[in-house]
Amino acid sequence: MAEQATRAFQSVVGIVGICGNGLVCAVIAKVRFMHTLTNTFIFNQALIDLLGSLVTLLLNIVPIPDPIPPGATGVFICAMWESGYLQWGLFTASTFNLVVLTLERYLAIVFPFKYQALTYHKRAIAVIFAGIWVCGFLFNGFGIYLRYYEAGECVLNPVAHPEALGVFIFACRFLVPFFVMLVVYVHIAVVLKKGAGRVLPAPAAAGPSTGQAPEGQGESLMRARRNTFKTLMIVSTIFVICWAPSEVNFFLFNLGVEVDFNSPIFYIMIGLGALNCCLNPFIYAIKYKQFQKALKVVFCKRGDEASLSTVSTSRN
Repeated sequence: MAEQATRAFQSVVGIVGICGNGLVCAVIAKVRFMHTLTNTFIFNQALIDLLGSLVTLLLNIVPIPDPIPPGATGVFICAMWESGYLQWGLFTASTFNLVVLTLERYLAIVFPFKYQALTYHKRAIAVIFAGIWVCGFLFNGFGIYLRYYEAGECVLNPVAHPEALGVFIFACRFLVPFFVMLVVYVHIAVVLKKGAGRVLPAPAAAGPSTGQAPEGQGESLMRARRNTFKTLMIVSTIFVICWAPSEVNFFLFNLGVEVDFNSPIFYIMIGLGALNCCLNPFIYAIKYKQFQKALKVVFCKRGDEASLSTVSTSRN
């Protein structure tokens, strides 16, 4: 019963993730003022999560043939599909992209001049994007060897040193990304707090008093950076909440702790991990001001893109 409920839940998550992340990709691609380095990383995040949602959906609605056909089809089903290699490759690439996105914000806010220089190195940026995808799948290369085809079945291939493998996977796929994001966001928060104190309010404009001084360029840029920072910090927090239970559970299993793979708690952990693929679009829609403006350009037609681009100051 718990397994069937989890499959139904993951199927819904897959559909929502495909629609939500597809919308994010379409909006960033269509709206000109969204073409910034930060939003390019967000586009890459949404694209990875879209494919992850698609694979999650297919894994839960497409039955694996029994018996498994021989030849290349059987080898592919066992090594790439039944092992979860494709799904975990995308999940890991999503994690790596989130870490790089965090470091991109860190560089933009703490070292703005070095960041500006980086934006001109298009080839280096392209290498970073390619590296995220390649590393995500290379890191999970061991998954190809977890199951192999034999006489119409996918047979589990035992791991020689599961403790070492478990520690390595847990550290690289969760623990290190968690601490990198934690340290970086704490430092960014300190820098933004100090920067806010150095930004002077703009002088009042001549003319009838409105009771409020117009916002200066420095204030506007600081406000936009704080909004982007808060949005991505929420994204990172949701990542930790969704993945911590299953990653810790997997880590303990590889250390020899007995784990019940049929318990409702285990299936809840699986559902939480899959849920992470579809939540980010909702966070952008609720918290990310620039994305909200882009949505108005695409759907509401309230103001032309040029005017909204002028208003939007969160390009860095």
